[in-house]
Amino acid sequence: MVEVLVLVGLLVVAFGGGALGAALGAYPAFALSGFVVVVGEAARLAGGATIQTPWEASAVTLGTTGVTASVGLGPALGPHVAFGGGAAAAAYAARKGYLDTGFPYYEAKNVTYSLGARADVLVVGGAFGVVGLLLAALSAGTLGAAGDLPWPGLPWDPLMGSVVLSAFLHRLAFGYPLVGNVRGDVLDMTPFERGERRRPVAGPAGTGSGGVEGGSESGAVGSEADAPGRYVVEPWLPHQSGWTSVTLLGAAAGAFGAFVAYATGSALLAFGLAAASTVFLSLGMERAPVTHHMVLPASVLVVGLAGGATGPSAVADALSLPVAAVAGAVAGALAGVLGELAGRVLYAHADTHLDPPAASIVVTTLLIGLLDVLGLLSQGVIPAP
Repeated sequence: MVEVLVLVGLLVVAFGGGALGAALGAYPAFALSGFVVVVGEAARLAGGATIQTPWEASAVTLGTTGVTASVGLGPALGPHVAFGGGAAAAAYAARKGYLDTGFPYYEAKNVTYSLGARADVLVVGGAFGVVGLLLAALSAGTLGAAGDLPWPGLPWDPLMGSVVLSAFLHRLAFGYPLVGNVRGDVLDMTPFERGERRRPVAGPAGTGSGGVEGGSESGAVGSEADAPGRYVVEPWLPHQSGWTSVTLLGAAAGAFGAFVAYATGSALLAFGLAAASTVFLSLGMERAPVTHHMVLPASVLVVGLAGGATGPSAVADALSLPVAAVAGAVAGALAGVLGELAGRVLYAHADTHLDPPAASIVVTTLLIGLLDVLGLLSQGVIPAP
């Protein structure tokens, strides 16, 4: 009975976390999570404790698992809860016509904007916070207080897997296309560079103008596809969208993440720093880079190559700095390319925010998890059946 009550309590907390993500905005909430992770990892390193991930500890011991696991990546502020709830709330608010912020893309993608305390928006954010918590638990193969589920955890980051699945679900829930209108080559972003805009055309009889250039057969539905002046494609972070640029940025960020892991033994500190830096986007610094998806696999890979060591001396004993830096740079470069690929396929043609970094992390952590399953490394951060 106690365990069931604790699980109910966690769901209530997740509802609150999702509502908070809606009120703050998805990216501001994610930045707050990053700050908490930095504090939690600093406290853990100062205390000499071992790393603990949110899916390792039962809900009964929640609050004694450290700030990182219980707060920064937990049921209140974790990206699967607060970010996912905030992104869903933005999609809902745009569908209801609540947003008119001058955002250059369709308003449902404006995840740096704080939505405030409108009751129905908070309820949507809270509901998707609960969905995010449950999706992460299902992915990790555990429901905390309810005990392990009858299947092993999938070998990827369950939090970011939840963010991706939640985004697909909010598109379905609010009537958006799963992928969007693809005109020509799905990877071609040059129409944006040329400033090409969508031209509304008449839709089928009785449906109004709910089409775009190319007619109703292009798959457009609803007013979001017909929004005046929308770009033909809407690349995620235009300043960070060239293949060469993201590869080099990824290599640089990966080397940084690898060094932080090598110097501290923490697989999450660099991630926290990079996540916290997304606050600059919310403050209007349009060219601020987003790198958390690049530093995380680099850091986890270094810890994995060091056999799961969680202290700086243990990592240094198991791995040389040049090897760590090169491995991190390669992982970061791959993550940057995957993030850009996800942005072009799942974001640029769509109407709501499906987070490219989250999709990149799912793939890179899956690769690391599979290496762990095969016995080629041992990292202890990503679930490995």
